[in-house]
Amino acid sequence: MEQSAIAPIGRIVSGIQPSGRLHLGNYMGALKNWIDLQDRHECFFFIADWHALSTNYEKTGALRDNVRELLLDFLSAGLDPEKCVLFQQSHVVAHAELYLLLGMMTPVAWLLRNPTYKDQMAQIENRDLAQYGFLGYPVLQTADIVLYRPTHVPVGQDQIPHLELAREIVRRFHSLYGEVFPEPLPLLTESPKLPGLDGRKMSKSYDNAVFLSDSKETVAEKFKTMKTDTQRMRRSDPGRPEECPVFSLHQIFTPRETVGSIDRDCRVAAIGCIDCKKILAEEVERILSPSRERRREIEGQGTGRLREILDLGAEKAKREASLTMERVREAMKI
Repeated sequence: MEQSAIAPIGRIVSGIQPSGRLHLGNYMGALKNWIDLQDRHECFFFIADWHALSTNYEKTGALRDNVRELLLDFLSAGLDPEKCVLFQQSHVVAHAELYLLLGMMTPVAWLLRNPTYKDQMAQIENRDLAQYGFLGYPVLQTADIVLYRPTHVPVGQDQIPHLELAREIVRRFHSLYGEVFPEPLPLLTESPKLPGLDGRKMSKSYDNAVFLSDSKETVAEKFKTMKTDTQRMRRSDPGRPEECPVFSLHQIFTPRETVGSIDRDCRVAAIGCIDCKKILAEEVERILSPSRERRREIEGQGTGRLREILDLGAEKAKREASLTMERVREAMKI
């Protein structure tokens, strides 16, 4: 990790699967950071539609709509195709070619020890994930990254093992065929875990999320239902902010001075949960309102504009991918 802190940052690559609309947790965990990075570095950000098949290979009916919604979320949140390369993974077939070639020399044992593979196989009991695509997705992930020869990949602390596996695959390639790719370093980013409306981690699968595309009224209604300190049963009961999911969100979205006053007032029952939630909804609205307005403008331009953005992004991505694949084929004598 020290190396990632001192190494000069060149190109950055990252992607998100199109599994539905993005929520506040996705925004704080990745998108907010991407928006900042695009102003300072050369960035390639992609919609990982092939990756979505690794766990939802039998459910592709909504995939095209999900790609569209994800692109709208990217653009409305503030990603700018004039500042970064935005593209769809499946529009650059070199991802598949490099995935195939890297897969030829990646030991199965490395994939079996992947912590995400083990965890999901143990936890997801109602899905058949015993497929090659799910086992081999770290190889596709590696291809996605190194195809653009980045110096860094923005990750949270919990994603470092995934990137380290990619780095191992790169090192093995270099030992067999010679150096072609930079060995991508982690660009550590803060990824606050946002509680959802039910107190668990905010997630689409838990149906407890506030989405970037939710209306102002929907956001307010959702926060009205959010769980609070379970021991505060009446308005006159003193609260425990440290036990309250609403207060956890205040610590992320609300100015520090206001957070301090909410903390003090809650402990002596000077503020009730309804008023506390109203303040939170107002603070979140400061983020969502501009995003919502940009979304309306983009949708008003029609689907042709969205296709144009992806087509232009794919052309830029293909040029870089082609350069990489020339070097890969030369190194492998193909």
